[in-house]
Order: sequence, then structure tokens, then C-alpha cells
Amino acid sequence: MKKIILLITLALCTSIGYSQKKKSTSKAGTVLTKTDNLSAEIVKNEFHLYVDEGGKKEVLFTRPIDSKRKLSECKITGFKAKETPLYYISWTEKGTTKTDLKAEDATSVVSEIWEVPTKTQVIANTQTTTHIVEKVFLDKLKNASETQERNRREGSEFKLLPNGDILLKNKSQESKQTYDPVTKKYIAAGAPAKKKKK
Repeated sequence: MKKIILLITLALCTSIGYSQKKKSTSKAGTVLTKTDNLSAEIVKNEFHLYVDEGGKKEVLFTRPIDSKRKLSECKITGFKAKETPLYYISWTEKGTTKTDLKAEDATSVVSEIWEVPTKTQVIANTQTTTHIVEKVFLDKLKNASETQERNRREGSEFKLLPNGDILLKNKSQESKQTYDPVTKKYIAAGAPAKKKKK
């Protein structure tokens, strides 16, 4: 009887130890989304985009993420611009900064376009909107105060159009850009594209 109890205890300890080991190895990265042979993951405090090339996973790029911010709404979209296959990668970062007198809720939308086979970043854009709530004193002795709210916008809103062109829009201007396959960059729509060297 003692042998049976000893065997059961040993089996339980082994299975618990194995399951704990398995849990600790799975914390290598959190997969956010996958499309085709691309996958986006959070590894420690970094955003990683991986390319799977024949079973071998390589990092296409990494971006640091502030530990005080939360990353969400990650998307990978494949599309064609001027017959060139490209990928649009976007994600949202949100964070709050608070002091006794001010609270700032910041939302950043990061957008990047990549030509994956050549590992070329075609364009990158970050738009940040910050909602600010601030206690403002109305007199020098700080007897009277009021709460003021305002929004601050930085960068341009990024929009991918169905034909592969992009639209960058901010408070004062809007610009449409088109992909140039020679330079592997986006240029102002209507600007002459560079010719390939012979």
C-alpha cells in the first residue's frame, strides 16, 4: 500500500513539474495576428514582425513598446501597388499619463508598408491623438480653478486606398501618394516616376 501511495505521489509531482515547465516556455511571445507567411508578436516590450521562409522564422523588423502602453488592433493586409505585392502592417498603442493636475490619454496608430521579399520598408507613419484633462487655476493664490479639456493631434491620418495609393491627411493639408516600384518608395501622386536604369 505504501508503495502505491509513493508511486501516485511521484507521478503527480512529475506531471505538475512538467506542466509548469511547459507554461514557462510558452511565454516567448504573444501572437497578435498572422497573414500568409507573416506573423506579429509581442516579445517582452517589443513588437516583432516575423517572416516564415520555408519553415525558418526570421525577424523582418522590431519596434520598442513603452511598458506603460497597451498594444491592440494589430492588422497585416496584403495588397498590390503597381503590380508589386506589398504588406500594410498597422497597430494601435494606448496609454495614460497622470499627475495631480493633468491626465493625458494618448492613442497612437502606427502604419507601415513593407515589400517583404526584399525586406524593404516602403513608408512609415504614426498619428497620435491625445485627450487632455487639466485643472487650471484662475488666480495666483490658487483659490479658484476650473477643469479644461482639449485634444492634441500629431502626425497625419493614414489611409490605404483600394488601388494601392495612400492618403495622408492632417489639420492643414492632404496629400495623395503613389508607389514607385523603381525607388520602392511612395511619391506624390502626379509626380513623374523614375525610370529603371538599363
